[in-house]
Amino acid sequence: MTPSAILESALYVTDLEAAEAFYGGVLGLPVIAKVEDRHVFFRCGTGVLLLFVAEATKVPPAPDAKLPVPPHGTVGEGHLCFAAAGDEIDRWKRHLEGRGVAVETEFEWPSGGRSIYFRDPSGNSLEFAEPKIWGL
Repeated sequence: MTPSAILESALYVTDLEAAEAFYGGVLGLPVIAKVEDRHVFFRCGTGVLLLFVAEATKVPPAPDAKLPVPPHGTVGEGHLCFAAAGDEIDRWKRHLEGRGVAVETEFEWPSGGRSIYFRDPSGNSLEFAEPKIWGL
């Protein structure tokens, strides 16, 4: 058996309001769920991006919880890459810079395809890349 796709990905943030403003306002992702001081979830294509305040996810659920999700979380900056066509990468770069978001790195991969890297307000490393960097 092999999983068919990644359904959701999680990043951990230090400031949920700043994260919501960034991912919703700058990246244009629609919010699909939110719990104050704990998490905000976004739709991204056919997947879901989960943003959690790490400390809030380390608390075990109550024995009678409706959603008995086990504790999880991490410390430090994570990484997430969004798929984008070559011309979209150029537009994303202009859009990000126009919103005051620094593009840290831009390069061509030796196997083909381009990427740009930037950071969210919590320091997570984000990337827009052409899927062909992975042969897709």
